[in-house]
Amino acid sequence: MVNFSRICLRKYGNFVDNLRLYVRGGSGGMGLPRLGGKGGNGGDVWVVATKNLTLKMIKDRYPQKRFVGEAGSNSSVRALKGENGKDKEVFAPVGITVTTDNGRIIGDLNADGDRLLVAKGGSGGTSYSGFEPSKGQAKQIRLDLKLIADLGLVGFPNAGKSSLLTALSNATPEVASYAFTTLKPQIGKLMYGDYKQISVADLPGLIEGAHMNKGMGHKFLKHVERTKQLMFVVDVCGFQLASKTEFRSAFEAVQLLTKELELYKQELVSKPALLVVNKMDLPDAEDRLTELQEQLQNPEEFSDLLPADMIPKNYLTFRHVIPVSATTGFGIDHLKSCIRQSLDEGAAEESEAAHQEKLQALRHQQHL
Repeated sequence: MVNFSRICLRKYGNFVDNLRLYVRGGSGGMGLPRLGGKGGNGGDVWVVATKNLTLKMIKDRYPQKRFVGEAGSNSSVRALKGENGKDKEVFAPVGITVTTDNGRIIGDLNADGDRLLVAKGGSGGTSYSGFEPSKGQAKQIRLDLKLIADLGLVGFPNAGKSSLLTALSNATPEVASYAFTTLKPQIGKLMYGDYKQISVADLPGLIEGAHMNKGMGHKFLKHVERTKQLMFVVDVCGFQLASKTEFRSAFEAVQLLTKELELYKQELVSKPALLVVNKMDLPDAEDRLTELQEQLQNPEEFSDLLPADMIPKNYLTFRHVIPVSATTGFGIDHLKSCIRQSLDEGAAEESEAAHQEKLQALRHQQHL
């Protein structure tokens, strides 16, 4: 039997997950016409992934949010080749996507030490340019943080995600009977007896239309992209967001969540997924669970329960369906075991896929 310790949850105060910066490469130095001297090149601007850093720290440390490379030195009689200007490094958290203002992706920084050139320095003056230097590139860029976690919790408001984390741990996220109690992402570490650690991202609740940026919309969905697996959390008795919105059964909630992910980015629904059916302490919960399990066996037969435009292209097959009660603790230990098993299986599959890919590459080389 695996021994579990508590999850340690880190909450983010004043969480910042997007930052706009002005970056400019340094100007080149003047050339020296009468001696054919070359000016130094201006310094480049790089974004460098660094551990233990947050976007809020950058925002607080550099309120102007301007990063400029050093100018190249002019050519002179004493130094015909002017020195290049120093590069400027912008240190940023791991898990950053760097984009232009219009959303074009410049690149991703997924590991400590990853570097990305965001603004090239200007060239020094030479005979080819009439000894005139060029200015460095100047642009606005965005640093967009997408949390990296093993498991991402996906659920509509009031599904009990925060209560579930409280049951799994000694953390105390806000729990209440109103929507959007979780407004900022939280990362937890689930510690196992053999020192294995699994990170869990508790993310703001989705609503119908999230793919169109309703509710927390894209602020939520972008964080799902970098989780290895998904953990859907639904209320066994269904939910109703507000008095003017329709009541949704647990089955409808599962399919609507699937559709929201699918509409935002098709690849999301190809991730391995677990389904946690919460609030098993409620009256009629067992009957509702049996009904849900039957519906999940043959989802096509129950598609008429959903609006036509919200039927998923592909119904998800869950690796585990785990009934729990975050209030009483029922099923929590079993859930921990299933999380570990699913992630271990996923790691083994990835390893096997990488091995097969290497074999294919070797065979291809042998045929050349």
